[in-house]
Amino acid sequence: MSQSSSSQVPQIKSRLGAILRATSGNFLEQFDFFLFGFYAQDIAKAFFPAQNETAALLNAYGVFWLGALMRPVGAVVLGSYIDRIGRRQGLIVTLALMALGTVVIAFCPSYASIGIAATIIVLIGRLIQGFSAGVELGGVSVYLSEIATPGNRGFYTSFQSSSQQVAIFVAAVIGFVLREVIPGDTFLDAIGGVAKWRIPFFIGCLIIPVIFMLRRSLEETPAFLAMKKHPTPSEVFASAIENWRIVILGMMIAVLTTTTFYFITVYAPGFGKELHLSASGTLLVTLLVAVTNFIWNPVGGALSDRIGRKPVLIAIASLSFVTAYPALSWLAHEPTLGKLLAVQMMFSFYFGVYSGTMLGCLVEIVPAHVRTTCFSIAFALAAGIFGTSTPFVATKLIAMTGQDKASPAYWLMFGAVLGIIAALIVYRGGQTIEQRETVAA
Repeated sequence: MSQSSSSQVPQIKSRLGAILRATSGNFLEQFDFFLFGFYAQDIAKAFFPAQNETAALLNAYGVFWLGALMRPVGAVVLGSYIDRIGRRQGLIVTLALMALGTVVIAFCPSYASIGIAATIIVLIGRLIQGFSAGVELGGVSVYLSEIATPGNRGFYTSFQSSSQQVAIFVAAVIGFVLREVIPGDTFLDAIGGVAKWRIPFFIGCLIIPVIFMLRRSLEETPAFLAMKKHPTPSEVFASAIENWRIVILGMMIAVLTTTTFYFITVYAPGFGKELHLSASGTLLVTLLVAVTNFIWNPVGGALSDRIGRKPVLIAIASLSFVTAYPALSWLAHEPTLGKLLAVQMMFSFYFGVYSGTMLGCLVEIVPAHVRTTCFSIAFALAAGIFGTSTPFVATKLIAMTGQDKASPAYWLMFGAVLGIIAALIVYRGGQTIEQRETVAA
């Protein structure tokens, strides 16, 4: 009977096409998130005037963080929607919200034009983006895991993170070209009355229709169609609360991914400036980091499919804990672009292999019927509380430690410790926490 029923469920026609359609929205999400953090120094001057440059930058990073704090809210509200209505429809809704936030920030007048209203409008735009991003990553990861071929779940889900690296690469290329080709000391300089920092955001607005067309042709996953019953919102919320321990452990595992990612991408321009390195050179390093991030993610996913999630998670987290401070100390002692590239490549390896493994881990440890909600909440908490606060925390640590440029390593080491502890608990006895509880029941 079950065999007959499953045979009637439509199958994905092209897995490659499904991967491209699903991850296209991820591109827009990360493109816009990255732009806000990457051009934070210019955005700070446009929307957050303060007594000094550091205070303005902290204000901009603070709004960047506040937007990320909306991720858990989006994870709960939109996650329950996707678990009830379907992966396809939910991913279209998240894309629409992300697009709205992008348009708001791109076209918002500056503080010089409309005063405090500009700051409020930009904050609203960031909150909308954060609300959408709260479930975008989880929704795409769950979609990819549900269309994966047997034994390759880690490899398939890793392309969620890889797609974000394409966005980082494109954004970095645009920034590098603008800084090299267009004269002017800062991105506040106008071209035909338009501040240069707005140009990448306008480009993001132009690609929205293309991504919408890709998402609209997305097929529903066979796994979702095969479900006999889809939970109501109240059932989803109740199950998420019931599984709070798994959600917290998932968050702890994801922290190292989020802190490392934002350190080597979004915070890169600010860190380069702290080290008195050229903006163009730092952009070029970030561009190369995006390329290696793209490569290491599927490597990590495939490796964890072969040898297991636990050994990869613990090995990378341990390496990060041991090497983070020595590497940044070496860089800060006599900063050069060559040293920056070497250190960023090391962290790119850590991030990519760990992230490719972590995504498959989170999909496997959360209950299937509320997979999107629990996955999204776990990752949203990691990103909202820890990951996107990385630029703010790193800037603060340097100021608090008397300009110790290696001090951001403490934040990365903290993430590594959380990852090691959670992995040991989740995979105790060679089984995931969900498998142990299923056997006990």
